[in-house]
Amino acid sequence: MEIALLWILSAILILIGLAGTVLPVLPGTLLVWAGIVLGAWIDDFTRVGMVAVAVISALAVLAWALDYVAGLLGARKAGASRLALLGAAVGTVLGLFMGLVGVFFMPLIGAAVGEYLARKDQVRAVKVGVATWIGIMLGLIAKVGLAFSMVGIFGVALLL
Repeated sequence: MEIALLWILSAILILIGLAGTVLPVLPGTLLVWAGIVLGAWIDDFTRVGMVAVAVISALAVLAWALDYVAGLLGARKAGASRLALLGAAVGTVLGLFMGLVGVFFMPLIGAAVGEYLARKDQVRAVKVGVATWIGIMLGLIAKVGLAFSMVGIFGVALLL
């Protein structure tokens, strides 16, 4: 019975982690990784060996890094000022309290406001805001893809 509960916990961690890849309140990739490592451990790393766990861990680190770097890369590509980067960060935090729409669009607004305060150029502010938002969305898509890849590798290893 104890093993069944551990497998249920592993599945719950993975499912909550997958949800967390799009909900920034949850540490999505970390939870997916924890559920997978728990599943591998339950089976004493027999079916899901150390090589699979190492590959999954590398994907988890990559997804975590993308989560933090993607928006910054979009902003930098557009030549964002430090105030725009700070605005995007503040917008991200404020967006957490505004639900899913706030999470997706407050970084854009924050970056645009920061850029406008720095350079007083509305067109540039919009350009920087949109570039930041595109970077964040591309990072989110990549992070979700990597999380599903982690689960896929785990599933294939379990079945083979």
